[in-house]
Amino acid sequence: MNNPYKSDKFRFISGLIFIIIIYSWYYLFFITESQEWLLLPKLTFHLIRFGVTILVYIIGTFHLGKLKDSWMSSIWHLIHISGLCIITSMGLFDWFIMEISRNLKDFAHTIQEILISPVLYVAMGLLNRSLKKEA
Repeated sequence: MNNPYKSDKFRFISGLIFIIIIYSWYYLFFITESQEWLLLPKLTFHLIRFGVTILVYIIGTFHLGKLKDSWMSSIWHLIHISGLCIITSMGLFDWFIMEISRNLKDFAHTIQEILISPVLYVAMGLLNRSLKKEA
C-alpha cells in the first residue's frame, strides 16, 4: 500500500537536494574567493542572482505545493514574494533612480541569501514535523 507520508518525505527531500545543488552551484561559480564574478557585467551578475532566487522559489513551490500540508506552501509564497518585492524594488531604485548605500545593498544580499538558502526549506520541514507530532 502507498504510504502518503513516505511520498511526502521523498518529495520534500528531493526538493531539498535540488535547492542544495543550486545553492552550491551558485556559490562555487559566482561567489568565490577569487572574485572572478566581478569581471561579469553588472547587469549579467544581477540577472544571475535574481534567476537563482526565482529558481529556488519555483523548486520550493513545486515540492511544497504537492505536500498534504498546504500551509507550508502558503508560508513559502509569503516569504519569497515579500523578499522578492523588497530586493526587486531596491534593485530597480538602484538601477533607475540613484545608487543605494552599501548598507542597503548588504541588506538586499542578506534577503537574497535567506531566500536561496536551504535553511529556510529545512526549517519549514522541521516546523511541519513538530506540528504533526503535537496533533
